[in-house]
Amino acid sequence: MSADDGDDAKFARLPRKTRATLIRRAVIRPIVTALLCVVVYFVVPMDNLSSLSAVGGLLACLLLVAGVFVWQIRKILTAQYPAVQSVEALAVSLPVYLLAFATVYHIVSQTSVDSFNEELSRLDSLYFTLVCFSTVGFGDIVAKSEGARAVVTVQIVGNLVLLAAGVRVITAAVKAGKRRRDAREDGD
Repeated sequence: MSADDGDDAKFARLPRKTRATLIRRAVIRPIVTALLCVVVYFVVPMDNLSSLSAVGGLLACLLLVAGVFVWQIRKILTAQYPAVQSVEALAVSLPVYLLAFATVYHIVSQTSVDSFNEELSRLDSLYFTLVCFSTVGFGDIVAKSEGARAVVTVQIVGNLVLLAAGVRVITAAVKAGKRRRDAREDGD
């Protein structure tokens, strides 16, 4: 019997109401968080940003994404049910990551109109971010300047890191969280 089988059995032995509450929490909190992030993205003023450089904005957004990711990993490590917490971690970290790049694309488009083949609205920026993330590459929006292409390149590398290393780190955190929880339970 693997450690995952033991966790499944432990989870199954919980009262039905407790299981439902844990699942609801793992689904509802990230959805609410993602919706709040989207609302903030569309509501926060991003006009007249000529003093904000694209590099500074990109660095600030990457630091925000890294901070959210580290915070979520810590939550997984201390969670009673790390696998459930990992679902929330992914569901919170991914929208923050995508909205951070959408914000940067919007700022780049506003500060340097020639950066893309058209000026990007917030929705266009989010759409372009999702197209880049999904690797679809429709070609309807194109980065034209070196700066915009550099940001797209950073996103592409970030996508690979997020998908490969990020998932691996979350998986390792789930295993470590389970070991920590089991050690705590054995010590009781």
